[in-house]
Amino acid sequence: MASADRQESSEDKSQRLEDKIATLKKEMARLKKLEVRMYEAPDQQISLTDPDARSMATSGRGTGMVGYNVQTAVDAKHHLIVAHEVTNVGHDRTQLANMAHQAKDVIGTKKIEVVADRGYFKGEEILTCDNAGITTYLPKPQSSGSLSRGLFGKRDFIYIAEADEYLCPAGERLIYRCSTVEKGLNIHRYWSSMCPSCPIKSKCTTGKHRRVRRWEHEEVVEALQTRLDREPERMRARRETVEHPFGTIKSWMGSTHFLTRTLPRVSTEMSLHVLAYNMKRMMNIIGTKPLIEAIRA
Repeated sequence: MASADRQESSEDKSQRLEDKIATLKKEMARLKKLEVRMYEAPDQQISLTDPDARSMATSGRGTGMVGYNVQTAVDAKHHLIVAHEVTNVGHDRTQLANMAHQAKDVIGTKKIEVVADRGYFKGEEILTCDNAGITTYLPKPQSSGSLSRGLFGKRDFIYIAEADEYLCPAGERLIYRCSTVEKGLNIHRYWSSMCPSCPIKSKCTTGKHRRVRRWEHEEVVEALQTRLDREPERMRARRETVEHPFGTIKSWMGSTHFLTRTLPRVSTEMSLHVLAYNMKRMMNIIGTKPLIEAIRA
């Protein structure tokens, strides 16, 4: 075959190359049309297999999986799923209040305690929960670059509510300077005039002044952090609670996970899995006959 290739005429090779170029041009034209559709989409994503599926971030940096985001609220005593929802949003930051309210309504209580991981952390969501009588426990993500550079973090600055000032590690006061609106949030800014002459400035900031930002409802976030510092075991309980149903259901579903397509069908499929899981849990907890009697009642 190699010998035959060497003996091919140049005309045959040129024709083959022209065919390949024509095929590539058709593919480029197809991709250009898809690119236009992609940029026209609200989230600039399109899926050719399932129009509702979206890219979901995974643990590896720069990696993702096209699929759906399943939210569950699980009770800590029996590990029953009291509320669930399927979304195609690739993060959890806007789901805390939604799922907490659903769980609260299903249980039928005026107050409820909710434990979540750091992926759900968002000030507005925490405030909404607090106003609805929902006590939240979740860690705050360390998004500040100061700690990674070996500088003082925001937690090293103590807020003095009576004076509306911050006390810095050097013992100086950072006073209120101005307010700005950032992404719809009212943010207050504080700094001290003593920063340029501070003896430990190199451990605090590389700029002229160390500026501290404070959301107008920051006290809600601070109260959450105080609760979590007082009860760190809550996060261990979260892993032992909500991961149990997920692990069981994924084991049942197998490596293919969802078999249906589009958000309504996937939501229905997930509801069936949740129903099956809860029924098996109740059979293990109270037995088959009491469960049948409870259903009939």
